[in-house]
Amino acid sequence: MHVNLYEKIWMYAAAGIILVFLASMGYTTLGRAMQPPSHIETIDPASVRTDPEFGSPGVTIHEDGTATVVIQAFMFAFLPLEIRVPRGRDVTFRMTSPDVIHGFQIVQTNGNTMVVPGYVSQFTTRFDRAGEYLIVCNEYCGVGHHVMSATLIVEDMPASAGTGEAPAETGETPAETGEASAGAGETPAETGEAPAGTGASAGTGASTETGESAAGTEGDR
Repeated sequence: MHVNLYEKIWMYAAAGIILVFLASMGYTTLGRAMQPPSHIETIDPASVRTDPEFGSPGVTIHEDGTATVVIQAFMFAFLPLEIRVPRGRDVTFRMTSPDVIHGFQIVQTNGNTMVVPGYVSQFTTRFDRAGEYLIVCNEYCGVGHHVMSATLIVEDMPASAGTGEAPAETGETPAETGEASAGAGETPAETGEAPAGTGASAGTGASTETGESAAGTEGDR
């Protein structure tokens, strides 16, 4: 079957566009870690504000340096309003809503998800650049949608627990020094014994010699 040259061009162009779209989806999914949540976790929207986890939203820093951020999204704010996380560490975001559907987008990063009432949205990402990031709601949620925002602050971690152990090791030095001082403190006692012994020997020897001399003098008489 003969196919016109222009028809071939359009066919090849359409096939090329489809391949570009598929490649873009694969890159963003695998290379940029932009994928929908892989777990299904439900929660009663009516009990979000009294829930043990979401009733007290905030940031938890774990011993290995990673962080978990619990967020409550409602009309028209995020709680907490200011979030501080460590730089270069895995940060897991967990969030839900007690009222309507919201969006959660960390501007200039790949942190982006929907917050649906009755479900817990969760994703993990990492921030390699310190600084402040704007968090916005990118799903229309009502008349105050445009003011719904928060601030994410990425900062360097404080001194690790391993560094904190150093003072304990250093703290042993005074004890060792104290033992040395105690050892040195024994010297006066030993020194003190020496004069006593010398005094005893001198005194005894002198007395004995004196006594013998006296006895010999009386005998001559």
